[in-house]
Amino acid sequence: MTTKSFETLALGKQSNRLELPDTAIAMLDEQGAVVGWTQAAEHLVGHAAADVVGRSAALVMPLFSERQSTSDFVKHCRAQNGWSGTTAVRHRDGRVIEACLRITMLRGLAGAVRWLVSLVDTGTLSGDAMSSLVSGPLLGRAPIGVAVRDPQLRCVFVNDVMEEHDGIPCDRRLGRRLTEVLPGPRTEALEEMTRQVLQSGTTKVHEYRTWLPVSMGRGHPLAASFHCLQGADGESLGVCLVSADLAESRLTRERLAVVGEAGTRLGGTLDVMQTSQELADLAVPLLADFVAVDLDHSAPSGDGSQDRVGSVGARRPTLRRAGLASIHVGVPESPWVRGKPVTVPSASPFSAVLSTGKSHLEPILDCAPGIWMDEIPAVGEALRTHGVHSLMVVPIRARSAVLGVVLFVRTEDPTPFQESDLLLAEELVGRAVRALNNARQYAREQTAALTLQRNLLPRRLRGGAAVEAASRYLPADMDHGVGGDWFDVIPLSGARVALVVGDVVGHGLHAAATMGTLRATVRTLADMELPPAELLSRLDNTIQRLVEEEDCEPADGAAAVVGATCIYAVYDPASRVCTMARAGHPPPAIIDPQGRVTFPDLPPGAPLGLGLGLGDPFESVELELPEGSLIALYTDGLVESRDHDIQDGMNNLGAALAEPDRALEDLCDRATNSFLEEASCDDVTLLLVRTCSLGTRSASWTLPGDDHAASNARQLVTGQLHAWGLDDLADSTKLIVSELVTNAVRHGTGTVTLCLKRHTVLTCEVSDTNVGVPQLRSAGITDENGRGMFLIAHLSRRWGSRPAPGGKVVWAEQDLPGDCGAPSRELRAA
Repeated sequence: MTTKSFETLALGKQSNRLELPDTAIAMLDEQGAVVGWTQAAEHLVGHAAADVVGRSAALVMPLFSERQSTSDFVKHCRAQNGWSGTTAVRHRDGRVIEACLRITMLRGLAGAVRWLVSLVDTGTLSGDAMSSLVSGPLLGRAPIGVAVRDPQLRCVFVNDVMEEHDGIPCDRRLGRRLTEVLPGPRTEALEEMTRQVLQSGTTKVHEYRTWLPVSMGRGHPLAASFHCLQGADGESLGVCLVSADLAESRLTRERLAVVGEAGTRLGGTLDVMQTSQELADLAVPLLADFVAVDLDHSAPSGDGSQDRVGSVGARRPTLRRAGLASIHVGVPESPWVRGKPVTVPSASPFSAVLSTGKSHLEPILDCAPGIWMDEIPAVGEALRTHGVHSLMVVPIRARSAVLGVVLFVRTEDPTPFQESDLLLAEELVGRAVRALNNARQYAREQTAALTLQRNLLPRRLRGGAAVEAASRYLPADMDHGVGGDWFDVIPLSGARVALVVGDVVGHGLHAAATMGTLRATVRTLADMELPPAELLSRLDNTIQRLVEEEDCEPADGAAAVVGATCIYAVYDPASRVCTMARAGHPPPAIIDPQGRVTFPDLPPGAPLGLGLGLGDPFESVELELPEGSLIALYTDGLVESRDHDIQDGMNNLGAALAEPDRALEDLCDRATNSFLEEASCDDVTLLLVRTCSLGTRSASWTLPGDDHAASNARQLVTGQLHAWGLDDLADSTKLIVSELVTNAVRHGTGTVTLCLKRHTVLTCEVSDTNVGVPQLRSAGITDENGRGMFLIAHLSRRWGSRPAPGGKVVWAEQDLPGDCGAPSRELRAA
């Protein structure tokens, strides 16, 4: 598309030249048929007047084919609150062109109606031209005057805006020449220009001034373009004059500049409240003296669903004041401060806007007593006290949902709000909606991520009588707060506890979801009382299955899980033995009560899920630890970075933990402070535990596997329970021990080990050489056997068995009477 330069006529104060992009003009009747065509339209779509005049506009504008009439199409466009002003235009050669569209209704004699369509190819516009021509409803609905004259230069169609430009009423203009209505040299020059365009069939543009009859003292600058309309035979049917108020155009350009500024100023943050405040600050004092932004109460967090347009009904909506700005210090016009709930009067414009989704303009505000504002006295008092005389309420809409409203008020500025002000307000709010949607989406994702994190990681570490525990979790993805690391402290039977730290490859939600699967798997395997090495083998098989399921590229484009590392340990406070195994994970740090730091040489094992393990890939190591020792399990993100290698990191970790008498929380902070001071590309997890010992609260005996074993066991437990002050449990414990020892002698060989542990519960354990797992059976009336485990299940809170070297351990737990159970620190002091 080209731009054409025309010398302007000598009509009042003029510019030397005016350059405007070629605009394709067509005139349609009420049925959508083309009745007038221009050369510029032919240049745009390739169709001559003979091809289109008399045919439906759908030939070049496919959208028309969906509507019965031109007015129906215009109503459809107006109903789209956010109609972009662009449409697809079909070229004669089949190409589809995106063009700026504007449709103006024209009135003629005897109620005749025509529609003027103007199109500009957006593909050939520069950035500046595009921003000045395509700016949504603000520019698309700016006032443009249109008049169509026949070959005799008589006005046959005109729109209402033309009267604002030259002061000539529609009924005086129609059917007459311009010189007949407003004689004078200026109108004669305009008629001459019209005649030249009619004869040449070209388009001309010029700038001129006119003096409205009501105010002859000051010129009114206008820019006009003349377009020759052609019929089916190519002959000139008349001339279409399109005029724009230059003063209004300058104001529009200024407002478009504001809208452009809004695009850069709004959305710089992903905080809903901050974006709302930016909108208020931008509109004051540019557009209003006071602005308040009220959002649905769930908008800041992204939770919940907003009311759909028209769904408010009798229910009073809940809003929260998110943005405030005023020309007065302290914003005295607002009864509510930012962040506080806002009460919406039921009969107010706010309720109407929330229910309909349509803006409300009240140029002259009626503040008389008894109207809606007095429903909330503070509102009425504020409006009257500060002289509010004009207001606008604009909905904050996202698709079909209403997120809130924006109130624009004038107090000191005496000029009432007008339609053009409302257009600007709607455009500003529209820009803010995009930023608010991004902020709400971020808030939703962050809330979901944090919820996922809380559900996947333990909220409270329960070390029971075995350990005191503390932890730190610092994801590399600090925005969402989730990653692939996990940790856990899992209570086991016999006062023992399992300690686990793992690291899934990757970061973010995908790694977190996989981590959740593995953590749940570890807990399930831990309940099976598996030794650490066997548990890692089972976990390795689980991850390999996950990898096989994700051999294909995931639909969402996320990277498939390819592996994980893990360290798993079981600590027994009765023996003070910690059994550990690791799978490609950094070794633990052990700090004894004197502050000496060691990193045990555990067999490294292969990372999980890579299929690198052959035979028995994982090995367990037993370590006897002094009471009060520290065990630190961690991920490599804590000890490895771009600035130092893993050995330096391990040395730094050991130095930070070398004061074992400090509180665990303080030690965790010391160990992770260096991570907080520098950016990390990996998640950081630290699980720190201090070991306890049952000491005298544990008793163990080795019994010969003969017929006297059960009797001896009953005597031993009776004496031990008396020493512990647990005589109330003697009868039930003797029955449990008798059945367990009898089963061990009957089904095993060699000696039997009996152990009593007093911790949070009373645990009875019997070890034998039989690997068979006891089963709970329902014995018949005549059966002599099969009732032992049923009796144990009835007398205990829970029971079970676990594998042990050379056999198994069968255990049963009973609740302690009253507060007999001693917490960890008491156990250490016993």
